[in-house]
Amino acid sequence: MENTSQFSITKRDGKLEKFSLDKIMNAIIKAFDSVKEPIDLGVLSKILAHLDMYEGVKVEDIQNQVEESLMKEGYYKVAKSFILYRQSHQEDRDLTSKMQFLADYCEASNAATGSKFDANANVEHKNIATLIGELPKSNFIRLNRRLLTDRIKKMYGKELADRYLELLNTHFIYKNDETSLANYCASITMYPWLIGGTASIGGNSTAPTNLKSFCGGFINMVFMVSSMLSGACATPEFLMYMNYFIEMEYGKDYWQHPDKVVDLSTKQRTIDKVITDCFEQVVYSINQPTGARNYQAVFWNISYYDKYYFKSLFDNFYFPDGSQPDWDGLNWLQKRFMKWFNQERLKTMLTFPVETMALLTENDECKDKEYGEFTAQMYSEGHSFFTYMSDNADSLSSCCRLRNEIQDNGFSYTLGAGGVSTGSKSVLTINLNRTIQYAVNNNMDYLKFLGEITDVCHKVQTAYDANLRELKDKGMLPLFDAGYINMSRQYLTIGVNGMVEAAEFLGIKITPNEEYRNFVRGVLGVIEKFNKQYRTKDLMFNCEMIPAENVGVKHAKWDREDGYFVPRECYNSYFYVVEDDSLNIIDKFKLHGAPFIEHLTGGSALHMNLEEHLSKEQYLQLLKVAAHEGCNYFTFNIPNTICNDCGHIDKRYLHECPVCGSKNVDYMTRIIGYLKRVSNFSAARQAEAARRFYYAPKKEIVVK
Repeated sequence: MENTSQFSITKRDGKLEKFSLDKIMNAIIKAFDSVKEPIDLGVLSKILAHLDMYEGVKVEDIQNQVEESLMKEGYYKVAKSFILYRQSHQEDRDLTSKMQFLADYCEASNAATGSKFDANANVEHKNIATLIGELPKSNFIRLNRRLLTDRIKKMYGKELADRYLELLNTHFIYKNDETSLANYCASITMYPWLIGGTASIGGNSTAPTNLKSFCGGFINMVFMVSSMLSGACATPEFLMYMNYFIEMEYGKDYWQHPDKVVDLSTKQRTIDKVITDCFEQVVYSINQPTGARNYQAVFWNISYYDKYYFKSLFDNFYFPDGSQPDWDGLNWLQKRFMKWFNQERLKTMLTFPVETMALLTENDECKDKEYGEFTAQMYSEGHSFFTYMSDNADSLSSCCRLRNEIQDNGFSYTLGAGGVSTGSKSVLTINLNRTIQYAVNNNMDYLKFLGEITDVCHKVQTAYDANLRELKDKGMLPLFDAGYINMSRQYLTIGVNGMVEAAEFLGIKITPNEEYRNFVRGVLGVIEKFNKQYRTKDLMFNCEMIPAENVGVKHAKWDREDGYFVPRECYNSYFYVVEDDSLNIIDKFKLHGAPFIEHLTGGSALHMNLEEHLSKEQYLQLLKVAAHEGCNYFTFNIPNTICNDCGHIDKRYLHECPVCGSKNVDYMTRIIGYLKRVSNFSAARQAEAARRFYYAPKKEIVVK
């Protein structure tokens, strides 16, 4: 061992400390004493001679070398004692850490702030159930990393596994959802449940036979499916199936006489009341926290379709009795659900489902004029939902922004509509701000350096896929076996975060200018190149600007601590700066338009933050703007006011309650893709929410 007087070592918390040979010598002597084995200076020198010390060596690496050195010299009992000593101290450190976390969590202002690993505003309450869900997360992270690095070593060698951990630990990349063994999110087909109930995924419910069993069975099915996913569960066929069972009981023309009394009980319910009671049963049940998801509600998404989008997806669909979906009934039911849900949010805070309106466009206009008008009307009435616009039925959303291309619109009598069964298996995110700054600061071509990191990410995701397929082969993934999800239609997603901040570091203005556009296209083009390069018949990759509820805060914190340029406390998931008050509505549509999102095959979402609701005519104009600019996924975000004293909910952004006059108000707004009270946000995200600029539009919106 060379002279080590000038070395520094890296402690477990990442801090550097001056190297001390005495500490190593004392640890070795204690190990010999523990088994009553004699030791002298000669023996000690031989053991130390095997050690390879260098600047920044990690404590764990030194201890590993000591173990190997003891065994090389034949002191196996001593080595065993040293290993047991290390393990005991590791257990003590873990226990101390968990006890400190428990104390900190109990004192935290809310569950999201208290969470150490994946702050989530969907966990509304901080209690013993949420604490129990938090405690094992560090163990899951260690397990997931070991499983993945073992697979990487097997497929690509130890060098790549070490490089992956290095990029992970130095925060160039971030592995999403490491606290769960389950794959990420999915847009499922419900057809296996329609024909066989939940038996194929471990349940005991039979196939639905009427409207009542459909509603109850659907709730159970969604809970079961979601318990096997780490992210969102989308059910794009939900209303189509509900319409089928309504028609089965009340006839195909039920929607033409919704006021007809059909309940012979004393309640004398009409068809409309029966249907809205079904809405209530499903929506309120799924919005309840569930133990299978760490005491949070299921992330549930649904879709609405205009006539042309629907026909493209479901024209070849058949129910088990041989009938096909009825557009007229579904058309009425979609509108009824949307109007009901909008009004229900005036009674209580309902987060789910996250809704997406899918519209086909033609010549920069909504092809289905009726649905264009209806979409604008619902926005003007204060409803909050996403709109997806495309000139072909090419994609579905499996979470609040993740867009997945439809590979197959075919139909199977076993699996149902193939086009709806899509999603993402895993997300691995690149911190663009750190990546680009590091390259520039070290006189490197930042696109070349990004390519190197992206290449590693694709190999890691391929290794993840191999682990997932092994779990499937061993019968651990019944959603795939039962046909709810198709493995070959699930994507491996490369996420990006810190795009805006990286551009700002380079001195690029964040406006719809050519320099910024070329920067974005260059960066995302690198990732898209590797997506295509690694694609096979069994593997598909896409790129998403991730929501970053939690990691956006972490990236900013880690980058600032390491001396990087960090202009704000949170890296958001938009192409604009959230606090910028100089951009208008059209600018933001341009920034999320076709030239910017071309390579974001996994999606991004424009959140148009407005101070007040617009008119139907204004929203119609903005639908044209979106179609013209190629902005395919967006929502309008106007905070709703909730009075903490009298409970009144108002769809306007107010500073005092219009009913009781109290100024003790909270706001319901989108933390990322889903609506929650701001008071449920983590402390860091509450600060971010306070910085958001809400645009006050002029009366006239001019489409250029």
